[in-house]
Amino acid sequence: MAARLIQKILKSIGINVSRETNALPSSGIKVSTTPACGRSYSSGVRKVTLIPGDGIGPEISAAVQKIFTAANVPIEWEAVDVTPVRGPDGMFGIPQAAIDSVNTNKIGLKGPLMTPVGKGHRSLNLALRKEFNLYANVRPCRSLEGYKTLYDNVDVVTIRENTEGEYSGIEHEIVDGVVQSIKLITEEASKRVAEYAFQYAKNNNRKKVTVVHKANIMRMSDGLFLRCVRDMANNYPEIKFEEKYLDTVCLNMVQDPNKYDVLVMPNLYGDILSDMCAGLVGGLGLTPSGNMGLNGALFESVHGTAPDIAGKDLANPTALLLSAVMMLRHMELNSHADKIEQACFAVIKEGKYLTGDLGGKAKCSEFTNEICSKL
Repeated sequence: MAARLIQKILKSIGINVSRETNALPSSGIKVSTTPACGRSYSSGVRKVTLIPGDGIGPEISAAVQKIFTAANVPIEWEAVDVTPVRGPDGMFGIPQAAIDSVNTNKIGLKGPLMTPVGKGHRSLNLALRKEFNLYANVRPCRSLEGYKTLYDNVDVVTIRENTEGEYSGIEHEIVDGVVQSIKLITEEASKRVAEYAFQYAKNNNRKKVTVVHKANIMRMSDGLFLRCVRDMANNYPEIKFEEKYLDTVCLNMVQDPNKYDVLVMPNLYGDILSDMCAGLVGGLGLTPSGNMGLNGALFESVHGTAPDIAGKDLANPTALLLSAVMMLRHMELNSHADKIEQACFAVIKEGKYLTGDLGGKAKCSEFTNEICSKL
């Protein structure tokens, strides 16, 4: 009975474990860092699912579309609505049309989504990750020339396991006043994200991978994650590998971010540390994010919906634009990605058309138009 329950839980987050064994084949898991459709993307117009999002989402999505048009990017956008719909269980979830679009196109770009606080509403962000098995969240944090922060020359990438850990959603009340939340760590998911991290480092000429953990306290759960990353490191002898406790990494990061290159870690640690790294370079408004899955990828801005400025032409589209640049590189449209990124960085460096969150007075449309003019 207990075994069947565990299998049901694992299956709900996209992990299949046979009854005979939970071990992986000796050949390991092969994780691709290119789209499932791969080389077929070499020519023609590609269709991409667009989820504009809530609050400022539609404005910054429109800005990205305008910039892509100016850059002549060979993309056809398929905008979908993810307004929650009530399912048979009474809970609100993602509309089937949106799920079908992402499943068909394999590539998506998503603005910020708001999940109403209260019973009956699942987190749409979490639901998207589970629905499409988006197992690795990748966030590059790099200092932007011309935008001064307390830190210079920051260039780190956080890679976060995206499907389990403390965010598995397995909670229950044992007795009144006593609640238990289960931290789920599996060998399959740990090996999968470990291989992605090392392959990412190799493909992007990165020199070092640091695994972030607390295996000294959570010896079984974090211990399993650490062991999987250690084993994977043996397959990449050309990349330096180190192990660090989460608290040590946080301390070192605010003292000298240049100590780190690529960091890989379980879900909760990655959520916290990726936001902290974003703070080193100017905040979530400047930080791109990509969620890599087994059969596709979803790129997104990770900042909030900012309802207080929605519809006022005050939003900063940089995070969503740089996420879209990540998407283009994932699709092997590197020349378009480079051109758009350079134009965006040039506008920020000049400092004439910065939005309010960057210390300027420009409107979203003015910032967008200036990028377009450089294209």
